[in-house]
Amino acid sequence: MLKADLPAPDAAALAHSARLVAHLRELIASHGPLPFSAYMERALYAPGLGYYSAGARKFGVHGDFVTSVELGPVFARCVAAALVPAMRTLDDDFEWLELGGGSGAFAEHMLKALATAGTLPVRYRMLEPSAELRARQQERLHANLPADVAGRVEWIDRPPENPWHGVLFANEVVDALPATRFCVRDGEVFEEHVALDGMGQFMLQDRPADFLVASAVRHLERSIGRPLAEGYRSELLPQLPFWMQAVAGTLRQGLALFVDYGYPRAEYYQPGRSGGTLRAFYRHRVHEDVFFHPGLQDLTASVDFSALVEAAASAGLQLAAYVPQGLFLQAAGIATVHAEAAQGQDAQGLYRLAQEIKRLMLPEAMGERFKAALFTRGLAAAPLPAELLAADRSVQL
Repeated sequence: MLKADLPAPDAAALAHSARLVAHLRELIASHGPLPFSAYMERALYAPGLGYYSAGARKFGVHGDFVTSVELGPVFARCVAAALVPAMRTLDDDFEWLELGGGSGAFAEHMLKALATAGTLPVRYRMLEPSAELRARQQERLHANLPADVAGRVEWIDRPPENPWHGVLFANEVVDALPATRFCVRDGEVFEEHVALDGMGQFMLQDRPADFLVASAVRHLERSIGRPLAEGYRSELLPQLPFWMQAVAGTLRQGLALFVDYGYPRAEYYQPGRSGGTLRAFYRHRVHEDVFFHPGLQDLTASVDFSALVEAAASAGLQLAAYVPQGLFLQAAGIATVHAEAAQGQDAQGLYRLAQEIKRLMLPEAMGERFKAALFTRGLAAAPLPAELLAADRSVQL
């Protein structure tokens, strides 16, 4: 997509982006070209300036993209239906940890579903680095939940350091981790950097990869059973095992559910996908210009689910099921959830509900593109939906 196709930001948004651009230029002028992962980290998370750290609306029809949890309550109710039987095997003081939290929609709908099931956690923790999003979540939950339920929610700045038991949940989180971009030339691995040209504009520049990045690329080549072709360019997350250990390493008993868009490694790094999966989201448009008004657009790359499972295993988690989102929701009883949600709805409400389910389930929407990876730890025989276990596609990993 050409930049001409993208809506023009207003003056305030442009001024905000200009402040982030100045910050990035200063970093490059002081320290030299930035690895792309460092550029992406600052573009998304620089305090007060990055896309997720500033005040612009990100989610929903007035933002830049829509996630499963923002469509309505169906997704959260299905997750609850799938996990509640296993949650009931835990001690009563179990906790729920949500990574990120968006607008707070998932937490609202999940806590309502758990209250209805009589399975509320003693604490619902939200690990939210954005002060702006945290404020919106707090406002939403205190406005829409009973005081005794809202009072169970706690916002934290870092993963729990002490052992805990319960449920870890992450929806569209891994795709927003700063991605390392690499390419292969003359049998050597290079890492993509962001530099400044003679006019002070951002430009991409390849530099010899360090040992960590080169080793990660060689590992994926061994995993797929072939060297990557000359000129092949893509991305990976060499920090993923360390990140997983940080967020899940203290979970001593319970479940962890990761939902995101992505592929098994062999499909991710297929020869035809020689440019990688990095893209930008702006006002519900997808494009490839990562330098388009930094701070005003989301940057994201698909998830290598084989790498996610490896990282989870290194943190002590056991894979229970890996399935497309549509199959996960079907196994969780979306038909029953639909019937319950349809009760008392008028024609307009029924239409919205039907559209929500189509977006969640249809293969060309989210049903096949998004995957669910469910892990357990310390549960000898977790009572998970039989249809979910039967649909497991982990052999693809």
